Amino acid sequence: MADFDPMDGLRKMFLAGVGAVAVGAEKTQEVVGELVQKGELTVEQGKTLNQELTRKAKEVIENTSDGALRARLSAMTPEERAAYAAKVAEMSEELDAASVKVDVEDASAADDAEGAAE
Repeated sequence: MADFDPMDGLRKMFLAGVGAVAVGAEKTQEVVGELVQKGELTVEQGKTLNQELTRKAKEVIENTSDGALRARLSAMTPEERAAYAAKVAEMSEELDAASVKVDVEDASAADDAEGAAE
């Protein structure tokens, strides 16, 4: 079980779900475009339909990722879940630290530009 990487399996499931939704969204846009060209839908109806389908696709992505995570977690032992949670917390801290670093660099660059303008 030492080679078990929960992030890799979860990532693959999430990407498969996103890919399926993306393909479906592209096909839907093609169909809506064809209906508009044929005059069976007005441009405004096409836009409204496309917005609604995009909203539903986002919901599917969110539900897929939540469901995949829940399924993955339920297959783990309590010890594996604790290790996974620790790994996620560590990654979150790294991302937060990287975000702060970028924010500080952006502020520093803005200060430099402001000083040069004066």
